[in-house]
Amino acid sequence: MKKLSLSTILLSASFLTIGVCLAEPLEVGADAPTVKTIDQKGNPVDLGKELGEGISLVYFYPKADTPGCTKQACNLRDAFEDVTKAGIKVFGVSADTAEDQLAFAEKFELPFTLLADKKGEVIAAFGVPANAKGFASRQSFLIKGGKVIWRDLSAKPDTQAQDAIAAAKANN
Repeated sequence: MKKLSLSTILLSASFLTIGVCLAEPLEVGADAPTVKTIDQKGNPVDLGKELGEGISLVYFYPKADTPGCTKQACNLRDAFEDVTKAGIKVFGVSADTAEDQLAFAEKFELPFTLLADKKGEVIAAFGVPANAKGFASRQSFLIKGGKVIWRDLSAKPDTQAQDAIAAAKANN
């Protein structure tokens, strides 16, 4: 029987976990997570409190100021009047620092809150898959009164706002 070195075993185990999120994304009907984090200005945000009232879109993206993520954020920015008319509060989430999120928000004049989830706690609480670098996959959740009412596990950057508005209308 061939013996494997400890380094071979550890290397093999690491390949098995790269890009794997152990939790599944939140299902429709699930309670919204009560996790806390900070926004792009470094202010504390209690998602349990924020998501407990009204309708909120929590959308996840891999990295601030990259092409797809910029398209997604700008789609929400450009349709923000319609988003707010639909009663939707918006939270964008990535594993970027607060400084990176602030630079992204300022550069593209984003009128909504970006959450800095450097430790990946919000990403994990929603069960969003992330790769080994912590980059979240592009997913969206609509929360109403503290419950998930809609989810999109392959959110489209160029129709994020329209998809969320349609889901909010369908769930009123």
